[in-house]
Order: sequence, then C-alpha cells, then structure tokens
Amino acid sequence: MNTSEKRLTAEERAELIKIARKAIKEKLEGRTWDSAEPLTERLAQVQGAFVTLHERGHLRGCIGYIQGIKPLYLTIAEMARAAAFGDPRFPSLRSEEFTEIDIEITVLSPLRKIDDPSEVQVGKHGLLVRQGPYQGVLLPQVPVEEGWDRQTFLEHTCMKAGLHANCWKDEGTELLVFTGEVFGEKDRREYT
Repeated sequence: MNTSEKRLTAEERAELIKIARKAIKEKLEGRTWDSAEPLTERLAQVQGAFVTLHERGHLRGCIGYIQGIKPLYLTIAEMARAAAFGDPRFPSLRSEEFTEIDIEITVLSPLRKIDDPSEVQVGKHGLLVRQGPYQGVLLPQVPVEEGWDRQTFLEHTCMKAGLHANCWKDEGTELLVFTGEVFGEKDRREYT
C-alpha cells in the first residue's frame, strides 16, 4: 500500500476540514488563502479529492479532481473554494450562508478500469463512465444516499456524462471505479 492509499488520521481529517473552511471564509472576506505548510507528509501527497457543501441537508456545491494533480491539502483548499463559488449549478455562496454550510471531503483512491459492470459495488465504489470526449463521475456516497441499485447507479453516471442512460452497455464505453475516504463536519458513513 503506497502512502496515498493509507487512511487519514483523525488529526489529518480535522486539518483538511479546517483548511476547507478557512479557504472559503477568506474568499468571502476578499483575502487570498495562505497555503501554509501541510500538517503531515501524508497531506502533501498528490491525490484526487472532492469537496461537497451541504446547506441544511441539501447539496450546495460539489467540485473536485478525479485524479491527483497537486498535494492533497492544496487540492482541498482549491476545491472548497470551487464548490462554494464555482459550481455552475448554484449561485456563489454568500457571507450569511457561511455558518449554515457543512463541509464533506472525499479523498479518492486511484481509478481502476473494470470490464464487467457487475464489479460495481454500491456502497463501496464511486464510478466514472467515459465514452469518447464525454465522461461523468458520481462519488461512492451518491447511490447510497439516493437508494439506487447498481443498474440505476450506472444509468445515472451515464446521464451525468451527457450520454443515454444505457451507454454503460455500449462497446467503447469505459467504466472505472474508485473508493473514497469520506468524512465531514457532520457524521457520515465511510465508503472505503
């Protein structure tokens, strides 16, 4: 198991939540986020991650990198700001909403290509569907929260890619799975 596949400690998780909240707060105040040194070497590992914001139990923003391109702690700061101010599905977060949001972080494992859709495990896997220039991704917690079975999960991921619901059956469609270490300010189930 390489370093980026090890589970985060409670202290590291708390630090990432703190980084996400600070990055959003400083943007609301018109300040640039100060990227101090990471708390641990693990937080400096390059890894994919998503930041999801909820407001009173409803999705308020979700943005991330499916694959790692920068150190995890920097990814979390950038994606927290993107979820708050750059998710095209929602208006930018307003100052008065700041205390109403809760932050959830999903740290992703590397992608693994599968050939058989029956390998997709609801409650364990996130899913990326790719066909030509189109791709869609859903995090591991989504089908559980929505009460979907495997087929519905596959269909919704296809639709997220802008493709027809059964594109997962088409030759030339790639299916990739990943797991996620999910944690946040509210108690949430983990999908690892």
